[in-house]
This record gives sequence, C-alpha cells and structure tokens, in this order.
Amino acid sequence: MIIIRTAMEDDMLRIMEIEREAFFPPWTSGGILGELLADDSYFALAVEDEAVLGFAILHFSSGDAELLQLAVDAAHRRRGVATNLMEAALGQAQERKTRTIYLEVRESNEAARSLYEKYGFKEIGRRKDYYINPIEDATTMARSGDII
Repeated sequence: MIIIRTAMEDDMLRIMEIEREAFFPPWTSGGILGELLADDSYFALAVEDEAVLGFAILHFSSGDAELLQLAVDAAHRRRGVATNLMEAALGQAQERKTRTIYLEVRESNEAARSLYEKYGFKEIGRRKDYYINPIEDATTMARSGDII
C-alpha cells in the first residue's frame, strides 16, 4: 500500500537517486535540501514498505503555488504513485487556501501532461528552449479557482 508522508533529511540519498533518474540536468542536493527545509514548501514522499517510490515539491508564495517537481522511480511508474502525490499536493494547496498552482512540463512528456490535465491544469503558455538534452520547450500550465 502506498502512503504519502513528509520528506526528511534522512531521505535525501533516495530522493537524489530518483531526481537524477527523472530529470536532466537534475537539481543539486543543496537545491533539493533547501526545499525540504523551507517553511513555504510542501515536500511529499510516496512510500511503500518503507521504500521511497517518488516525491513531489510544491512551493507556496503570496497565495499561489508552483509544483516544482513530481518524480516517480521508473520501476514504479504506472502504479498510481504520481496520482497519490498529486492528490496530496492538491490537498495541501487546499489547506493553505491556494488560489492558483503553476507548473512547467516538457512539451513531449505526454504522461505528465495527461496527469496534470486530469486534475484541471490548463495550458497557459510556453517557454521556448526551456529544457536541455534535448533542447525543448516547456508548456506552462495552471489550475485556478477561488480556493483550489
């Protein structure tokens, strides 16, 4: 059974393994740790039998939020891990009375785009050549409402 819990410093090694697998270039461990320790961030882990399967980072600012990262270990994709993380992030956004959540996603990442659209995110723009290796545009998406 997958559970969602708050990330702790002891989880950093596993978080960085998933980060390096999922993103290029990956964030630095300092960047990840900064979000883990920040009062204005929600850093969730998906865990099953004590194994970390994925994570999500939601950063809050002035009544809005940005989904900075959502990553799942490749061996555990297509099992609902991302769905569990997204629902936890949206629950946290609702608790904090968030108006709008923003995110960027690789234009070619159909699985992620589909997940975000399922949860009411709409395309609001593009960032040309935002990603590298390969160079690719980012699709900017948002989910808005009086309160998420």
